[in-house]
Amino acid sequence: MADPKRAGVTAAHSVVSFVFTVPDLAEAQRFYDSFGLDVRVFEDHLDLYTIGHTHRWGQVFANGKAKQLCYLSLGVYAEDLEPLRDAVLKQGIALVDRHPLGSADGFWMCDPEGVHVQVLVADKVTPNARAEALGFRTKQNPIGVPIGPMRRDTRLVRPSRLSHILLFTSDVDRSLDFYCGALGLRLSDRAGDGIAFTHGAHTSDHHLLAFAKSDGPGLHHTSWMVHHFDDVGLGMEQMRAAGYELGWGVGRHVIGSNYFYYARDPWGSYAEFSYDIDFIDAATDWPAADYPPEDSLNLWGPALPDSFITNHETAARAT
Repeated sequence: MADPKRAGVTAAHSVVSFVFTVPDLAEAQRFYDSFGLDVRVFEDHLDLYTIGHTHRWGQVFANGKAKQLCYLSLGVYAEDLEPLRDAVLKQGIALVDRHPLGSADGFWMCDPEGVHVQVLVADKVTPNARAEALGFRTKQNPIGVPIGPMRRDTRLVRPSRLSHILLFTSDVDRSLDFYCGALGLRLSDRAGDGIAFTHGAHTSDHHLLAFAKSDGPGLHHTSWMVHHFDDVGLGMEQMRAAGYELGWGVGRHVIGSNYFYYARDPWGSYAEFSYDIDFIDAATDWPAADYPPEDSLNLWGPALPDSFITNHETAARAT
């Protein structure tokens, strides 16, 4: 396997955690249990894992109010922490105290929308190689042999890992300047000033962090990788059977080229089942493109729900 670290580049390698608050932890537990995550319940919060993976991807705390994104934690290699801190300070970005829900590890700053960002030494949890794209549950279709999977053989869809996060922002370019300039992420592709996608320099999916234009900060969706194309459709059925009827998909994106289904959570944001996204290794200089609006969302799939790009966090703060 090629070295996942790009030589001579100081940059974050992973989104190692996301943290947000919700009005009702029991509702959050039911949603993420239904989605297939390994939800670990504590008195005041939930820890979000995936089955078979030791990494804690996110935390959900109760606040008794509206849902709100609290902070992101980005991981770096040990040798990159101090050089990255120095680079941040040279750019005139102020370091801040840790978020009240966060640890004192590494260093903290705020992005242009005021969202806390922690940078710390952590194991790389973005993939170092592209997962095999099976397409369906069998690797090949032999002639003269029935291969149709049986419903009785299906199991609960369980994502394998976090793929990416999409944030709302009032200014896509300003967010790109911060996350690329301060943290070393790289532009993958964009569609004008409406949406942009970044990847990690040290081998990454096409999306690591993405930004969609809105009237302020917020968490639009977390995206979770599944093992097979079938799991995207089965995940949709799984969520609908659990009572989560609202969502978008199944479809295929143009930018990133992954297959998707977005399940809407009780607070208006989404969790995405994602399969077979573009992959960018450390040796590749990705040719970032600016796509026309008609290619900014999907190649095929159902019509976009009217509320899909509504930032419910800013709407809640305004009431």
